[in-house]
Amino acid sequence: MRLMINSTQVSYFTLGAYFDTEYFRYLYFLFILTFYFLILCANVLLIVVICMNRSLHEPMYLFLCSLFVNELYGSTGLFPLLLVQILSDVHTVSASLCFLQIFCVYIYGSVEFTNLAVMSYDRYLAICCPLQYNTHMTSNKVAMLIAVIWFPPFVAVFVTTSLSVSLQLCGNIINKVYCDNYSVIKLACSDTRVNNIYELVAASLTVCVPVSVILYTYMRILKVCFSGSKQTRQKAVSTCTPHLASLLNFSFGVFFEILQSRFDMSSVPNMLRIFLSLYFLTCQPLFSPVMYGLNMSKIRIICKNLLSGSVEECRSSNRVVQEKTINQ
Repeated sequence: MRLMINSTQVSYFTLGAYFDTEYFRYLYFLFILTFYFLILCANVLLIVVICMNRSLHEPMYLFLCSLFVNELYGSTGLFPLLLVQILSDVHTVSASLCFLQIFCVYIYGSVEFTNLAVMSYDRYLAICCPLQYNTHMTSNKVAMLIAVIWFPPFVAVFVTTSLSVSLQLCGNIINKVYCDNYSVIKLACSDTRVNNIYELVAASLTVCVPVSVILYTYMRILKVCFSGSKQTRQKAVSTCTPHLASLLNFSFGVFFEILQSRFDMSSVPNMLRIFLSLYFLTCQPLFSPVMYGLNMSKIRIICKNLLSGSVEECRSSNRVVQEKTINQ
């Protein structure tokens, strides 16, 4: 990997958004470390619950498990380096590690939108076509949809990162607290038209297409709810509320990131700019498991009894869950 700056090899980038916190750096470090620990615990707990309970081996929960895996992946792509930088006096990162972080962060964002789109399609089938749900959502189709969630974003981000690596750069200062592809492109002194065109196309496919799917499915769900029974409306509200909340939270986070990256935010306090740029990478990985864990009765019951450590309660909760599944 060779990056040129005035015919000199660039071996590192400087993250210019950090500021001197003096003695508060240890307080920030403990706060962010605690936050990261909570993210790890919440997502790992729900992944274990879904994987270990056969009553949760349904399409909706398998897609949720994929979502929680992505939350772990995205937060791990950010927090370890962020924690190191907080304690460091010189905020530099090697070029290879910087592009690795870009790769991880961009996959996280792309997979999140795709995963939410697949989940909305699953809810559309469950609410609008309940009698044909098991016919449509077979195990093979679930496996194919999970592959769709992960494989296209992986390929798209790999190409994006490869194009950025090949750029000739005229600087190495990234005005953020983490590595960002758009910031690297702004440092280029070579032609970036290919990068810009490809990023526009990739963003259309990985963001606009999933959002269009989500909007279409929810229009159909709302139509069924307005014309359906009270039980149908209650089922739709109970299953769609956490999904919509997660979607809105992540979308606002991405909007904040685009706003502070593409426009002049020099009048905004530095701490607020940092918060806006980190929101979708920090708040979403904790928000999603908490939202789904609290709002979905199956997960809530099993988590409660798992944390209580009572084997008998876990068995009885599984029976309750199975009875609810049969009644539904």
